[in-house]
Amino acid sequence: MKTLNDAFEHTLQDIYWAENALTKALPKVSKSVNNAELKAAIDEHLKETKGHVKTLEAVFKSLGQEARGEKCDAMDGLLKEADGIISEASGHALDVALIGAAQAVEHYEIARYGTLREWAKTLGHDEAHTLLSSILDEEKAANSKLTALAVTAINEAGSKKK
Repeated sequence: MKTLNDAFEHTLQDIYWAENALTKALPKVSKSVNNAELKAAIDEHLKETKGHVKTLEAVFKSLGQEARGEKCDAMDGLLKEADGIISEASGHALDVALIGAAQAVEHYEIARYGTLREWAKTLGHDEAHTLLSSILDEEKAANSKLTALAVTAINEAGSKKK
């Protein structure tokens, strides 16, 4: 990478790979959790994530490019962490740890989409800026939902069961 545009395109490929990887990982996470509200939130976010893939394809199209991903080491690591939690934890500890892992994913995505959105603006990619802003808003909302769920149900239930 030598230019802002190179960094933009590379990061766009990373997040496209990441979103596609999430569409494969979230069903396993959903099946693993115990809390019904958390399961519903994960299932809803899976639908949103599939929409993010489509939106990213529109971003690539707006740039005159074919959508393609490049392995995202950060997301790969976060998904491996979630797999480890699923294999090592049970009961309320599983839900508490998975909601933490889900928020780590959301925070990563918020950072990436915030960066991509601003780069798109700087590069004059107005349509990409608008599309990336819409995904960023959804990621922030998903994170807020997870936080609310953690503090109103998941964490408290986990602290009472030893």
